[in-house]
Amino acid sequence: MLVTRPRPDAERFAEVLAERGHEVLIEPLFEVVNLEEAAGQIDLTGIQALLFTSANGVRAFCAAFAPRKPKDLELRVFAVGDASARTAVQCGFTSVESAEGDVTDLVALVRRQVDPTQGGLFHAAGSKVAGDLKGGLEAAGFAFRRAVLYETRALEALSEETQAAFKDGEIDAVTFFSPRTAKSFVRLAGAAGLGDYLEAAIAVCLSAAVRDEMASLRWKAVAVAARPTQAEVVALLEP
Repeated sequence: MLVTRPRPDAERFAEVLAERGHEVLIEPLFEVVNLEEAAGQIDLTGIQALLFTSANGVRAFCAAFAPRKPKDLELRVFAVGDASARTAVQCGFTSVESAEGDVTDLVALVRRQVDPTQGGLFHAAGSKVAGDLKGGLEAAGFAFRRAVLYETRALEALSEETQAAFKDGEIDAVTFFSPRTAKSFVRLAGAAGLGDYLEAAIAVCLSAAVRDEMASLRWKAVAVAARPTQAEVVALLEP
């Protein structure tokens, strides 16, 4: 299994796959870099809840916001998925809920459970934002504040190890967790001349949006998770 997620998410996901008997090769297509100016971007005045759309956002927030006041860790946290929620708990937050899906699910969860008259929402974001979290919540009357705390830098070329694994027919499946990652892979695979070798592998996609970025590639098969969660991706890899 080739895992394309950024570290350390790739390493944690690889552990999950290894526990199920899969041999894993990690090739992060993006490097996550926390921004030096992030601390100055965080203003929680009048904020009643924090929004995280990735585990990277949680880690960047926690890195920039230390030392924290104990009461800040009591703020309600709404995470897009279970991985983000687990990371928030590890960071020390005491009230964490997961939307178990995508940005649309996160918007729905917040609108169900949060009163917009009680304070604003703070989104810890990366330089690239997927979905319309801001629009979906502002339409419901929420005051929305976003800060860009990290950026992702694309890999310039696939490693020699990964290229050789494809050419030797050792890759059975490749997992993709974002449209941007899928788009980057299309570019890198083309540059490496791997087009024909992909026909022996399955592309395992978190969502239909991820799958759509693969339209120009020929795979053995393309599988899409029933819901955009890591658990559903793992389920696609089971015999």
